[in-house]
Amino acid sequence: MNMNEKQRLEGQQVATANSSDKKSAKDYSKYFEQVITAPSLKDAKKRGKEEVKYHNDFAIPEEFRGMGEGRKFYIRTYGCQMNEHDTEVMAGIFLALGYEPTDNTEDANVILLNTCAIRENAENKVFGELGHLKALKLEKPDLLLGVCGCMSQEESVVNKILKTYHHVDMIFGTHNIHRLPNILNEAYMSKEMVVEVWSKEGDVIENLPKVRRGKIKAWVNIMYGCDKFCTYCIVPYTRGKERSRRPEEIIQEVRHLAAQGYQEVTLLGQNVNAYGKDLEGLNYGLGDLMDELRKIDIPRIRFTTSHPRDFDDRLIEVLAKGGNLMDHIHLPVQSGSTDVLKIMARKYTREQYLELVRKIKAAIPNVALTTDIIVGYPNETDEQFEETMSLYREVGYELAYTFIYSPREGTPAAKMEDNVPLEVKKERLQRLNNLVNELSLEAMKKHVGQTVDVLIEGESKNNPDVLAGYTTRNKLVNVIAPKSAIGKIIKVKITDAKTWSLNGEMVEELEPVEVK
Repeated sequence: MNMNEKQRLEGQQVATANSSDKKSAKDYSKYFEQVITAPSLKDAKKRGKEEVKYHNDFAIPEEFRGMGEGRKFYIRTYGCQMNEHDTEVMAGIFLALGYEPTDNTEDANVILLNTCAIRENAENKVFGELGHLKALKLEKPDLLLGVCGCMSQEESVVNKILKTYHHVDMIFGTHNIHRLPNILNEAYMSKEMVVEVWSKEGDVIENLPKVRRGKIKAWVNIMYGCDKFCTYCIVPYTRGKERSRRPEEIIQEVRHLAAQGYQEVTLLGQNVNAYGKDLEGLNYGLGDLMDELRKIDIPRIRFTTSHPRDFDDRLIEVLAKGGNLMDHIHLPVQSGSTDVLKIMARKYTREQYLELVRKIKAAIPNVALTTDIIVGYPNETDEQFEETMSLYREVGYELAYTFIYSPREGTPAAKMEDNVPLEVKKERLQRLNNLVNELSLEAMKKHVGQTVDVLIEGESKNNPDVLAGYTTRNKLVNVIAPKSAIGKIIKVKITDAKTWSLNGEMVEELEPVEVK
């Protein structure tokens, strides 16, 4: 029996948690430990040498074709770009099965919550939504309700759903999305909860169908998982070890997107610049991949999210060539204190990070740098927080995503004493955000009077008569322009700067569209 067959049978064995069972929470906990072999944070941390298999022959099993005829699906997505990309894949599978999409839960025959585990607040939103959907499930007993994504890879979450949310029909993880047809079939055939979550990393599956949002920008996943094990982060457990797609598959996908007229591609990975390190027999990294992608006739290429430890000289050298490689880099630092970075297991010092920034700026003088920062980490002192503030000024970031530390169950940091009072955390966050706002406005003001290229994505959120898009440096621009500009890169003269956006005027007429 191969690994996939074993895991499939385990998933079927697990599908015996009867939603109508009146067992106590204690009984469910015992059942969970004895029968459900996955997910397991302990198993998820193991990084064995077993080979990750590569499949490029995905197809919908013949027996499942037409499953969705007369049925509609709804997917609610929480979290990062990777989750959004997973939703695109699941939507593609639903369409291939014959389902129709709907944006209304009341019309749906299948509802999936594609979840995020990065912060407790995200999990609370999902549990709240499951509570709201209980009434709909009672009203429509044939409705299938599923939980997937990163939360599904957490033991505590699956245990909680088994104990409390008996109206959930299926739970599956991040490694077995390609088995969605089988999972749906099992859920239809059984009155019991279907749980199929693998702690072993999934194989790399190519040729998965996708339903991309719009025809302007596209996500391209180039690798899965993360091996860094920062002490605060649950992602290495929920997404598994680093597995790279083969370069030829990625290049072919980007070429196909270019042929379809997409204007921008963002390469995705939990630790995107570790790309290629696991490809045996190939001395090939993200810099090499981007050097090939920059030759493709697509106007813009970006990547996210990078880790400073894996940002090598080859990548800097290639990014410096410019062209369709954008002059914006998101480089999470998390803290400006070497001592805090050590507790976080980031494996670099403040000085090493600043040296990397120096190299990047020397090669790409006009680069826009953005970052992520956590405040109030266990044992963070006032002096260490001040080091973060001084590093922020020294680097001159143009934007930051800032967070108050909160422990994630199952991570090493969760075992540390959360000894920074909440009031102190909030005060530090406020001070940091004031600095972020100050430097963001300074960066924005530098654009006033300049003419920049803006990729118009659609109408402004606040005014349908105003269009909105982004510069190469990822700055939001609002501009009055004809609707025909949507999906195009236009020249805009910046007239006004705000903290988070720019206003401008279109300075060139669009070519008339030929009417056929």
